[in-house]
Amino acid sequence: MMTPYMSGSPFSVSAGIAAACCFYIILIMTMMCLIMYSKQRKKAYLSMIIAFLFIMTYEGLNIHFAFSPAGRQIGSYSRIDDVQIFSFLLLNLAVFQLYRRMGRSAYLVFAALGILFFVPLVSYVLPFGGNGWQQVYLDVYQLGILYAGISFISPRIGQRGKYMFGIGVYFVYLALGMLTRYADRHDAWIDAAVVWLPLAYYTIVFLILFERIVELMQSIYRSSITDGLTNLYNRRFFTKQLNKYVEQGVKVSMIFCDIDNFKRLNDTEGHQRADQVLKQVAAIIDEEVSEVGLSGRFGGEELVALVVDKRAKVAQIAERIRARVAEETIVTLSIGYSSLRKNVTAEELVKQADQAMYRSKTTGKNKVSPYRMPSSKKEETEETGA
Repeated sequence: MMTPYMSGSPFSVSAGIAAACCFYIILIMTMMCLIMYSKQRKKAYLSMIIAFLFIMTYEGLNIHFAFSPAGRQIGSYSRIDDVQIFSFLLLNLAVFQLYRRMGRSAYLVFAALGILFFVPLVSYVLPFGGNGWQQVYLDVYQLGILYAGISFISPRIGQRGKYMFGIGVYFVYLALGMLTRYADRHDAWIDAAVVWLPLAYYTIVFLILFERIVELMQSIYRSSITDGLTNLYNRRFFTKQLNKYVEQGVKVSMIFCDIDNFKRLNDTEGHQRADQVLKQVAAIIDEEVSEVGLSGRFGGEELVALVVDKRAKVAQIAERIRARVAEETIVTLSIGYSSLRKNVTAEELVKQADQAMYRSKTTGKNKVSPYRMPSSKKEETEETGA
């Protein structure tokens, strides 16, 4: 027979501490999901909140039994374990939803698991007698959830390593629990593992949830500062960074690029082809300046780059961009550049690079022109095209 751990015993205290730790980490994750759900209304957070409420109920009961006179048998099955098993199903559903939308196959898998969970529960109100088969059924059922996690969930989500490690921890927990139930094994290390392994599993779930939230926040931030088509920085963020460098007195250089005859390309080959070419050009510019500065899209076919590294030679970078675009794509670029001088504002630096680009555009295209200080008002007017 299985012997219960008694209130006040060292093992009872250990079990109570483990349950309290589990309760605390689940409470923290619940608060995280509540905050995220209030902002994004993502179903995964709602599924996790529901699962966490079940787990906190289960661990709260474990805390109660740990310090109650009756205690609770380690490894034995009781009705409160149904709460823990159902929460395990919900947790796997939530992890799946963190990465994927629920398609037909997902609905079928989780609906089948949900229906199968309630089979032994229905039998409790029927005159079948005993609960021995229900215990075996739910152990096999949990193995079924583990199999669904390995075969269906893991290939479709990120953080597969962490998820599979969590599956492994839960399998060991389940296997040791079955060993105590069916073989009546009560070695000290087995009982301790059954008590503490849930905390290890919930810690892994916490790491998965935390990393996914960070990934989503980074994605949201990235989308707010980049152009959706080219993935270059958008004009607002690029200008903000330029202003910051100028205010700090960093000697930056501005490269202004305009795709030659882009409107004709749009009209003759369509927007889809034009967008493809635009992305190719943007990728080349980004590759050439990624180690020395940043690149952005100013609007339409106007792409820009900011060279921050003092050792970089802006004329050579601009020429490499022009040559690569002419060689690797079906278009050419007119490029102008200007370096920050004393008493020049960020807005004026952009204007200077734009004027240099305009000179390239009006003197043959597919060329690079540096900004030249106008020697007269007339020349300045000609530079701006007015």
